[in-house]
This record gives sequence, structure tokens and C-alpha cells, in this order.
Amino acid sequence: MKSKIHENQKSIKIRSKKIILTSVFATLMLLFVSCNGNAQAKTETATRSTAKATIEIIQFHSEHRCMTCNKIEKLTRATLKSYPTIPFSLVNVDDAKNEKKAAKFEAAGTALFLYNPKTGKKKDLTDFAFMTAGDEAKFAKELKKEIALFIKS
Repeated sequence: MKSKIHENQKSIKIRSKKIILTSVFATLMLLFVSCNGNAQAKTETATRSTAKATIEIIQFHSEHRCMTCNKIEKLTRATLKSYPTIPFSLVNVDDAKNEKKAAKFEAAGTALFLYNPKTGKKKDLTDFAFMTAGDEAKFAKELKKEIALFIKS
């Protein structure tokens, strides 16, 4: 009788360990997918018409994007709701079809640019984006300021 109870306790411990390990594995996989899932489906997408645009915002990124890179995209899109005529593009620098565009902007990973397609003028906002991505209000305020200055010049 004691050996049967001991075997049942052992079996329960083994099942508990399996459940815990499975839960940990599932959690880690979920975290991995949530951090990298966005990069797989996106290449270059423009969300607004570029036909009449005198300014564009382009965010370059690599295939595997960090949380800050995703945050920069989110904050840029939110800020651009105030500018419905300014197109926003995501460009995956790891995609061979974007090689020339990435080279033109000297973008090897995450980079944020203001760009005038008519004049070819561009302004690199990468440092600004990474420095302010943690403060949504500051990011929006500063990006709006940069857009206004870029349009005037």
C-alpha cells in the first residue's frame, strides 16, 4: 500500500513538472513571437497617397525588430494622424527589393527619415526617435516640430 501511494506521489510530481515546463516553454514562445511577429509580414507599405506629397516619413527596419523599433513606428503613426496627407512607409532593409532605397538613405537597420521626394532632401531623425520613444508626448511634440521645420526649409 505504501509503495502504491509513493508511486502515485511520484507520478503526480512528474506530471506537475511536465505541466510547469510546458507552461514556461509556451510563455517563452509567445514572448518570442510577439517581439518578432510584426517584422515577418511587413515589407514596404505606404499608408497614404504619395502622388501630391512634398514630404514623406520613412522608417527603415531589419527583419527582426526590437520593442523600441516597434514603438517608434506606433508613435510615428499616431503623430501622423494630425497630418493625413503625409505618407508613412516602412522599408525592410533585409528584403533584397529594398536594397537600393536603403543604400540611398544609408540605412542598415532601424532609421527614421523625413524625405521630400521632389527635391531629394532628407533629414535623419533616427537619434531623435530612439531618444524620445519612451515619452509619447515628447515624441509627438518633437516630431511635429521637425515636420514643420522640414516643410519650411
